[in-house]
Amino acid sequence: MNMLSRFWGRRERQSEPSAPRGVRLYAVGDIHGHAALLDAMLGAIEEDIAARAGARAILIFLGDYIDRGPDSAAVVERLRTLSGPFQPLFIAGNHEEVLLRILEGEDGLVQDWLRFGGAECAASYGLAPAKLRAMAPRSAAARVRSAVPAAHRQFLRGLADSFTAGDYLFVHAGIRPGIALEEQTLKDLRWIRVPFLDHDEPHAKVVVHGHSITDEVEFRAGRIGVDTGAYRSGLLSAVVLEGTERRVLQVGERG
Repeated sequence: MNMLSRFWGRRERQSEPSAPRGVRLYAVGDIHGHAALLDAMLGAIEEDIAARAGARAILIFLGDYIDRGPDSAAVVERLRTLSGPFQPLFIAGNHEEVLLRILEGEDGLVQDWLRFGGAECAASYGLAPAKLRAMAPRSAAARVRSAVPAAHRQFLRGLADSFTAGDYLFVHAGIRPGIALEEQTLKDLRWIRVPFLDHDEPHAKVVVHGHSITDEVEFRAGRIGVDTGAYRSGLLSAVVLEGTERRVLQVGERG
């Protein structure tokens, strides 16, 4: 995976957090293998861009594209070939990290992966989860590697760790409070919950993240949580940031 953060529009922090001038930011929460919700969200974003001309649109996906839902392979294919009236940017989630570690040689992770959403992902690539569970770790990992296309592996390797735009920092899970942004670890960027979620004070940037499910998009002093649990709620959400304005786009129906 890309070990470098990607930056856009550095600026001084003002009293109200702001996106860079002339830029509209769309940040999409965890998709988790739901291709229909992804397509619906892309349609909603394209309609929003058409209705509000004038700003450059950057579309940021906050990670966890795979696992849990039925369409992981289709979601990866859709994202890796994505084009539209926006600049797309893809951040790595913890679920992408685990699959890539298996693809890169960590045989012993397969059984844990299958228990935490990987079974559905494996099935989307034509594998039988029950057969994988019955195999020795080395054989199971080899089957996974043979099933995931090289183009999908390349996409996973190319995912960003973070993205900064104006007063906003986009990551998958969050950051560790009290640690400078440039000193954050990949483990925290992709996996942290507590103490990040319990921290009610502002950070150097407003952190826009997924990973931790809430019923609605959550706006707090130092962060915006965008994961509304698409795989179990039926709702996929995005936050739209332009100037000091914040809006929510949501597709699907609550289950």
